[in-house]
Amino acid sequence: MSTHSRQRRRPGNPAAPARPVYRPTVWHRDHRFGLAGIIAATALTLLAGFLGPSAVTLTLGPRDSYLPSWYLPAGTVHPNEWFVSSLIWLAILIGALGLFVALRALADGWKPRLRRLFALGTTLSLLTITVPPLTSADVLMYAAYGRLQAIGRDPYSITPAEVFRGQFDPVLRWTERPWQDTPSVYGPITSWSQLLANKLGGENMHDIVFWLQLFSVVPFILACAGIVMMAHGDPRRRARATLLTIANPVLIWAVVAGAHNEAISVMFAVAGLMFLRKNPFLAGLGIGLAGCGKLSIGIWGLAMLWAYRREPRKALLLCAGAAIPMGLAYVAWQPAAFFQVLRNGGYVSVGSWANPVFRFFTLFLTGVHAKIVVGVISYLGLFVIGWMLSRVVPWTAAPGLAKGQDLRRDPLTIALRSSLVLSIAWLITSMYTLSWYDLIAWMPLALLAASKLDQIMLMRIAPLSLAYVPGRALEVGHALDTTSIRIRDTLSPAVQFAVLLAVVLWWKRPDRPELFPLRRVPEGRAQAGRSSPSATASAR
Repeated sequence: MSTHSRQRRRPGNPAAPARPVYRPTVWHRDHRFGLAGIIAATALTLLAGFLGPSAVTLTLGPRDSYLPSWYLPAGTVHPNEWFVSSLIWLAILIGALGLFVALRALADGWKPRLRRLFALGTTLSLLTITVPPLTSADVLMYAAYGRLQAIGRDPYSITPAEVFRGQFDPVLRWTERPWQDTPSVYGPITSWSQLLANKLGGENMHDIVFWLQLFSVVPFILACAGIVMMAHGDPRRRARATLLTIANPVLIWAVVAGAHNEAISVMFAVAGLMFLRKNPFLAGLGIGLAGCGKLSIGIWGLAMLWAYRREPRKALLLCAGAAIPMGLAYVAWQPAAFFQVLRNGGYVSVGSWANPVFRFFTLFLTGVHAKIVVGVISYLGLFVIGWMLSRVVPWTAAPGLAKGQDLRRDPLTIALRSSLVLSIAWLITSMYTLSWYDLIAWMPLALLAASKLDQIMLMRIAPLSLAYVPGRALEVGHALDTTSIRIRDTLSPAVQFAVLLAVVLWWKRPDRPELFPLRRVPEGRAQAGRSSPSATASAR
């Protein structure tokens, strides 16, 4: 059903062509329902966190200050594990549905007030850190690695468990399984933020976690602001960029609610992209600093280098800029960090496509050999899926491209498209993948035209988020444990296989219409296909 029920001509020019007026007539294309879902997702998250420590809300120890996280005094309530888990499941589903409806409204002509939409997303993100982190205990390990540095230990060579099992420590005692025996796998800049949080929070885990939450949300907001700024000059593109970044409920949940540190590296990487057209050396500094936060952001670095493949001098300047912070961080200051960072590539996450494949191979192979086989499949899949995506992802001119300039020679356009292709290919084929990793794909996605990737990424992140509720190594009731395990080891892997299949089918039949279109295609024009001239025109 069309939502354009009336036509309006431009004032003062009766001869001007009629301009459609956005008039939503069905709920699943109505921006009000979309925004309601986005807000409700955060409201449910806040409710679960404000009830205090539970199956989904972290226990942070004693509160000795008025700093967040705020929650009801201990003993006031005893949150039922089913109730709080259901709240989070509902928050994820409502948030994903709200984003989907808002995207459909945007495609139908909704023109949000951009400052208000950005302010809404910023407010929701800031409110999220007023309660304790939820479902993932990773932030407690961040605090532990910072604590090790504060007491003069090296988090890359010693584990938190080696300390707290031999002596009492007021911070390390609050960490949770299963990573207590694992050295840090984070870049030096991320480690320094963990140390700074310990300096500011002292010996109180509650206060340290607040600073870590702040160090998660501020880079997240800044990275989103950078993406929105890059969409200047195009109100519709800025609206899309705002909706898919700062006002994106699935990202707020995945990154901010768990206080994950992905946003630190993404913030520097976005800053690097902003200089790509003007100063390749500064662009290199940005991506180099990003790599010092988390090495996986190097995917964007490869995309930026590919953008300069026809300009050797700029490519060398980019590499020089990246080499300075990377060399200082990983060679001069923390030489052990680089090798520890590579450890993540050897794990298999339960909610991924790789977990059932790994379990199948363990029936007749050792665990080590099964992991090697799955690893080979993963890397082969990365190249195959990456190639398929490169054939069908539409070419979209990056904002600010001069009129008449060839978008296929514009470094920013090439870098955005390449980073999107590489990021998604890596995310959906990796053995170890989690919902907060998706931040590196949503950022370039937000700057490019709507495509089937919108639905593919939404289909990927929602079940992957559901899979880790409660998501902690805690004892819960048998029924809840069974339910969460089935979501984690059955539902989520099945959907991840469906995501891979969706990419293959898109590549095989690029003109197949979307089941629920999130973009308006002019009548008589085929949808964007295999990087054809018509695909390029429609994407622009």
